[in-house]
Amino acid sequence: MAMTTLPGGTFTMAEGLTVTRMGYGAMQLAGPGVFGPPRDRDAAIAVLREAVDMGITHIDTSDYYGPHVTNQIIKEALHPYPDSLHIVTKVGASRDAEGGWPHARSPEQLRRAVRDNLDNLGLDVLEVVNLRVGGFGSPDPDSIAAPFTALAQMRHEGLIRQLGISTVSAEQIEEAQSIAPIVCVQNFYNLVHRVDDALIDSLSAQGIAYVPYFPLGGFSPLQSGTLASVATRLNTIPIAVALAWLLQRSPNILLIPGTSSVAHLRENVAGAALTLSEYDVVELDSIAG
Repeated sequence: MAMTTLPGGTFTMAEGLTVTRMGYGAMQLAGPGVFGPPRDRDAAIAVLREAVDMGITHIDTSDYYGPHVTNQIIKEALHPYPDSLHIVTKVGASRDAEGGWPHARSPEQLRRAVRDNLDNLGLDVLEVVNLRVGGFGSPDPDSIAAPFTALAQMRHEGLIRQLGISTVSAEQIEEAQSIAPIVCVQNFYNLVHRVDDALIDSLSAQGIAYVPYFPLGGFSPLQSGTLASVATRLNTIPIAVALAWLLQRSPNILLIPGTSSVAHLRENVAGAALTLSEYDVVELDSIAG
């Protein structure tokens, strides 16, 4: 099913990289807990191919998903990659034997991670690499100068084209920008968790993409009920409303909802095409935490 127009159109990042605002997050292609192989590898391959067939040109991944598994599936499904496809990856964490996510931000660990991403994706250069700094929900207060400088050096060497950062504060963004340009920021943000409202507007003015994760994470039952009520009125599902709200929130917001199902992928894309009225937006804004 080829689609020439995706919800939200495209966004051109600060360094001239143009991607569809509706992207695809590959984390769920690994096994349970983002660890080990998927239950159905053929289904994982199918959802990646469907994403590209639908016109999505922005895939978000990391070699610590699995670890290694997700990138290997991406390579199996899509390599050699079409020129229009842009793969964005992350470094700065690893996986332990229990499936945990320990930091991995020393220069040596980052260089190994970049090499692993290159090898498992089958690439000579990584188009965009995000440095993951904080945990899943909030930034760590530490300086990011040392790890970001290490990535900037690899960019200078030609292993990376563009840099981004993930789970960071406004101060850490400024620190990174004092070292090298960034093209995107990935943080926890959705209808309820809106700490980054001012930051999104600031990044938009600079032409820097903002990529929210957990579009339905952190909702209370009451907030979920309000979202469900709006979805029912619009004859759709809550995730569709949440994704459509994000696309309408700011033109620099890029979406990377993940799924291992072709049917759910199609639902996400179709749902994000929903147009919310001013009344809908006012009601949805009222549930912000």
